[in-house]
Amino acid sequence: MKLILAGLSIFLALAAGARAQSSIAPPVSSQGSSLGSLIADGYEIKAAVPNGAKYIVFLQKGSAAYACEFVTLTQSRCGEIK
Repeated sequence: MKLILAGLSIFLALAAGARAQSSIAPPVSSQGSSLGSLIADGYEIKAAVPNGAKYIVFLQKGSAAYACEFVTLTQSRCGEIK
């Protein structure tokens, strides 16, 4: 699990740098939030699980929780868990 979280941290650092380039499309989001914006807002990664060739990442801050699916290497689709 620590290896997955370490890899995810590296991915997020790379994705943040790639997002700064104008040629990268904005993140896909069904709820107006991307994985990067949720982490910037103080959400913590609680778990990451494989789903076929993609990963689902679960984030939490207080009683609010989100699940984010990686659409591509630099795009995520996130939705609130109610």
